[in-house]
Amino acid sequence: MKTDSNCKCDRSEAVRLACTWGGALLLAVGLTLLGIFIRNGFGRISANSRVVTVRGLSEREVEANKVTWPIVSKHVGNDLASLYGDVESTNNAIVAFLRQNGISEKEYSVNAPKVQDMQADNYGGQQAPYRYNVTSVVVVTSDQVSKVNELMAKQSELMAKGIAIVAGDYSYQTLYEFTGLNKIKPDMVADATKNARKAADKFAEDSQSRLGKIKSASQGQFSIEDRDQYTPYIKKVRVVSTIEYYLKD
Repeated sequence: MKTDSNCKCDRSEAVRLACTWGGALLLAVGLTLLGIFIRNGFGRISANSRVVTVRGLSEREVEANKVTWPIVSKHVGNDLASLYGDVESTNNAIVAFLRQNGISEKEYSVNAPKVQDMQADNYGGQQAPYRYNVTSVVVVTSDQVSKVNELMAKQSELMAKGIAIVAGDYSYQTLYEFTGLNKIKPDMVADATKNARKAADKFAEDSQSRLGKIKSASQGQFSIEDRDQYTPYIKKVRVVSTIEYYLKD
């Protein structure tokens, strides 16, 4: 009986030792594999951490396709009823001038006259020579930009009829617009991306690397500005794209 008890104890001890060694072996294998995975992961992260950020520019000059032209006239006097008659006569002459030169009724509007009482608004203390100053505006809004530009140059015809057109009033500036941005957007974005790619290829070549996939990309806002102060009907459209590429050895 004593011998059997000792055998059972020996077997139990052997099983315990085998389990202990087996667990240790599994733990060692697991740690080894984990180390390999971590090392490979760091290797990929290190390889992918090499990036280059470049910008691609695209610019175009376009002609405005919409113009807003305020035709301003002023009348001064002391008799308000008489002034309104003068305003109506002037506006009729301006409208006739527009229609005779190819501007349709849909392309212009006659605003209500603006009356300033010079005596009531006399802040300087000096007596104004006339009591009323009436401003009248006929607004042309058209996509016939070239036609309107021609009419601006022909304003002397109105002056020959005794109609004085006010120029240089900052409250009534001629406005040129370009409304066809959506039509040229795709091509401009493609150009900006192509230019960014060229810059990235050059950087990769100089650094003895190869260009990889795009990591991130962002499109800047489109801007539309006058090309210069002398030709406000010619616009400069501009966009800058920013792209980040991975680099490879």
